[in-house]
Amino acid sequence: MDRPPNPIRLLILYIGLGLARLGLIGGERARRTADLAWPRIVTGIARMSKNAVDVAMVGIAIGPAAIAGVGFASPFWGLAFGVGGGIAGGTIALVSQRYGAEAYGELGQAVRSSALLVLVFTLPLTVVFWRYPTELISLISDDAEAIRLGADYLRVVGFGIPFAGLNLVGSRIFVGLDDARTPMMFRGGGAVANIVLNATFIFVLEFGVVGAAMGTVLSNAAAASAFAVALVAGRFPGLGSFPVRVDPLGSYLHLATLRDLIEIGLPVMARGLVWTVAEFPMLGIVDIFGQNTVAAYVIARRIWGLMNVPGWGFGLAASSLVGRELGANDEGAAESYGREIMLFAFATYFLSAVIVFAFAEPIVNAFVGDASDPAVVEIGIGLVYAACFAIPLKGISSGASGALEASGDTQWTFYSQAAGMFGCAIPLAYLGAAGLSIPAAVSVPLLGSVAVPLGGFSIPALGLVGLYLGFISETAVPAAINYWRFSTDKWKAISRAYRPDAAPSDD
Repeated sequence: MDRPPNPIRLLILYIGLGLARLGLIGGERARRTADLAWPRIVTGIARMSKNAVDVAMVGIAIGPAAIAGVGFASPFWGLAFGVGGGIAGGTIALVSQRYGAEAYGELGQAVRSSALLVLVFTLPLTVVFWRYPTELISLISDDAEAIRLGADYLRVVGFGIPFAGLNLVGSRIFVGLDDARTPMMFRGGGAVANIVLNATFIFVLEFGVVGAAMGTVLSNAAAASAFAVALVAGRFPGLGSFPVRVDPLGSYLHLATLRDLIEIGLPVMARGLVWTVAEFPMLGIVDIFGQNTVAAYVIARRIWGLMNVPGWGFGLAASSLVGRELGANDEGAAESYGREIMLFAFATYFLSAVIVFAFAEPIVNAFVGDASDPAVVEIGIGLVYAACFAIPLKGISSGASGALEASGDTQWTFYSQAAGMFGCAIPLAYLGAAGLSIPAAVSVPLLGSVAVPLGGFSIPALGLVGLYLGFISETAVPAAINYWRFSTDKWKAISRAYRPDAAPSDD
């Protein structure tokens, strides 16, 4: 029997074919991109829905303090995705190029070495979060109730960090093999299981925020186990056989592969950690506004995460398709894929933003139950509107960064994200919370207490406008820099150093 049509795939495909009809992208490239992107987008929707439901559940069960506490713990949990995503960035570059060149022996080595690196980087984080959760949350806020709830959550959820990192690597491996459906099934299934587990732990067993953390750990462990079984066995019940099989007893400490993974992955890791690290000062600044604004900001960020899922699909589609063309030494086709995926992604993001803008009020209300906190709802709606204006530019930055990562040219994607967050978004948020006052002169003791003129001026606090501008700058700056770097064509030359030069192997 034929499978029923998948609505997400059809929507993505129709957007691509519409652009093709306008002569903006190629029809066949639109189909190949859609086929790779839609499973990853479904995975993203499932995962980010899970994160949103987590916040909604603890918000309904406990209140704004729980939302704030989980929000304060989020950047620590996000370290798993920064670290794991960085290693996975190196993984997909090596796997996609080796798969395109049919160098399967080198491909298996890349998989094993990637798994080793994830464990080396993430296990220490688990230990630190178990031992010092209260001290860590206290670095962000002095709200006693939010600190207590955030620490309870962080202590338990830290056990899921190694599994989350392995899931990222596993997902990138299959996408590099031109298979985005398998990670969709594993990670999407884990996300659904997480929602069910959380509902049971939070509302039935009344474990509160600890229940939310337990659901996250167990669901990530289940998904990581599924990836391991599939890669070792070369098949999985209900999903059939896969094009490669990885020997788990092979070498893990292969220095050349580890060096390539680190060289490619460190800038990707740094880029991923930019937002995670930036969350610490950002949440500290938002905390100046008060608990209601923190809760509203956390809600808006969860909604932002849902709107951002097209980038998951298009970024990985760009990495896989551009990487395969580079592995086959067709740089012209690689460039065409990169440019067209950026446009495709922008159009999809724009549609996502229009839908969320139209339904912003009921979406925000869903996070606070009976809307007994009208201030949270009002602030949250304004932040969501700002996010809708900003998010389409993620299509350009995600598409360009995916293409650059496929080539191994990953440093500029880090620079762009750092400039957007630390150079613009955080300073603008601070201006919103506290304003800025520069004295007319300052005395410098090392110069004999000479008064150095500074001009003297002040900027009054911008209020929530500073947060609105922060949303916009964190997307506009990376979009501009990543697109510029892609347009220079230097990534093509860089990719030549990472292309497989060994004879194809059947190992």
